Amino acid sequence: MTRLAIIGDYDPRKIAHVVLPQALERARDAAGVNLGWEWIGTDRVLDPSGTLSGFAGVWLAPGSPYVSMAGALAAVRHARERGIPFLGTCGGFQHALIEFARNVAGIAGADHAETASGATDLVVVPLSCSLVDRTGAISFVRGSRLHGIFQGRPTHEGYHCNYGVSAAYRTRLEAAGLSFTGFDPAGDIRAAEWPDHPFFIGTLFQPERSAPQGKSHPLIEAFVRAAQGCVP
Repeated sequence: MTRLAIIGDYDPRKIAHVVLPQALERARDAAGVNLGWEWIGTDRVLDPSGTLSGFAGVWLAPGSPYVSMAGALAAVRHARERGIPFLGTCGGFQHALIEFARNVAGIAGADHAETASGATDLVVVPLSCSLVDRTGAISFVRGSRLHGIFQGRPTHEGYHCNYGVSAAYRTRLEAAGLSFTGFDPAGDIRAAEWPDHPFFIGTLFQPERSAPQGKSHPLIEAFVRAAQGCVP
């Protein structure tokens, strides 16, 4: 069985947490993968080499601020350094940016405005316009992994967030190898990926919100297929 670790502090009041397993079920059935998953609280991931041993994929779920930011970042680093398929959505994407900024781009003080507004290097900052319970169109850079996953077509996705990438750090993150590959019609960043990794994708939008529509989401299905091919 292919096992996924869903990193997040489960709260049944959060829509994303309720529908995420439903989205995995739909992707599992569409991909024909023998798939299982386990919710793991962020405060349990301080030693990911033990806690995440045996998992073929890591999904850092929405729901920040996390109980343990250190645990969330440790999960990202574990997947990134070991080549384990990683998906981060909403807050998961934001924290993947911070981990990459700190440990790959050399921005040691990289932080999140939601939890450290006074930090010197705020890589994640408030959006100019809230995306809480909003939907919008997204297009992908030609040749990117996301462009391929969506077969070259734009998509329309749901959000529930107030924070995104600081434009001031885009160049430094790109210089370190991160590719910003998903954009809304105004040109604002909505997704990123790391080409040097088998599957490392983060999206500000929440693909799991597609579950009530009764369809398998292409990004989640691609993540499940990538995990199936991973030997943890």
